[in-house]
Amino acid sequence: MVDPSMLHAPRPVRTERIAGRTAVEVATAIAGLVLVAVALGANQRWLDRHFLPSFFLPRQWYVRIETIVRVAIGVAGALLASAARHDVARLVTRAPRLIVSAAVAAALALAAGELVLQRFHPRPTGWLVPEEEPRRQPDARLGWVLAPSRVGRGLVAGRTIEYAVDRAGYRVPSAGTAVDTERPTIIFGGESVMFGEGLRWDETIPAQVGAMLGVQSANLAVHGYGTDQVYERLRQELPRFRRPVAVVTLFMTAIFGRNLDDDRPYLDADLAWHPAQPAPRIVSLAALLVPYRRDETVDAGVATTRAVLRATVELARARGAPALVVVPIFGLEDESERALRRRIVDAGIPSLAVTLDPGWRLAWNLHPNARAAHAIAAAVAERLEKSQGQ
Repeated sequence: MVDPSMLHAPRPVRTERIAGRTAVEVATAIAGLVLVAVALGANQRWLDRHFLPSFFLPRQWYVRIETIVRVAIGVAGALLASAARHDVARLVTRAPRLIVSAAVAAALALAAGELVLQRFHPRPTGWLVPEEEPRRQPDARLGWVLAPSRVGRGLVAGRTIEYAVDRAGYRVPSAGTAVDTERPTIIFGGESVMFGEGLRWDETIPAQVGAMLGVQSANLAVHGYGTDQVYERLRQELPRFRRPVAVVTLFMTAIFGRNLDDDRPYLDADLAWHPAQPAPRIVSLAALLVPYRRDETVDAGVATTRAVLRATVELARARGAPALVVVPIFGLEDESERALRRRIVDAGIPSLAVTLDPGWRLAWNLHPNARAAHAIAAAVAERLEKSQGQ
């Protein structure tokens, strides 16, 4: 239908408006078709490649969210390619200044948001909440470590949990106790799962393995660590122990994404250390909300993680101790997660997969509960006993 206002406009002006509106309609339709193509092309296989497993979101939730977003993109694209293109063209040709003003306002809003966010101290993805228990403090080499000689308490899953940390930064049973580095010791590296988030000391994996084998355990785990940080901490601390019995670390595909972060100190596949590379605040926020990863980034992360785990094994063997990478698996492992695990924990890395009931998690927290920790500890203790008997 012809716009009535065009009937009174000079022919050249009317022709220009029609041509402009047609161009906008075509551009809008093309944009809509692109969105439809994106929705169709971003199938589950593509999404699994570029959006890695999440520790805090069960896979079925993750897939559901991805499906909703795909449908929304497809519907929006279909509307733009059909009826909505006329409305968009009419708005652009009638009020071009409004469109330009809106674009400028959006750009200024982003710039203002970046300036506001820059007023706050940037925090790495693995340590977003500074007041979280157990407390951490900055470290130039590792990014952060546990605050030493401190007892903190946190309410987790309806229980008040005490986190006691000795002067070396290791979790211990209570205030005033410390790990004796002269005694035979099983050394545990990891992050919040190995540390025992939401668990009493006696419920943690290191404490239970130590009790089962009658050997002192040293819990070196630190919340938010990637696999490379775990290795670096072990490399620093292992020389302090006179008689290491074994070195146990943990890997989960659900936390593999941390190994791709460069907003904290990190290692590459050659084990070369790099300082943190903080991105603009707006970019960091967008990446947190939409954690898209390129194929090249994932491949580099796989290579680095594999190299770090191998280096951890060699580190332990150099001290005459066996190494073990425990791999907790909650419920049935999805094919994409299985493929990722197999790419990383290959035949050259001594590993132990432990399948757990998906319900063995802390309420509203998703960390392993005491029952899951016991199952992991029993499997680890059995494997270490066998390795010592060989």
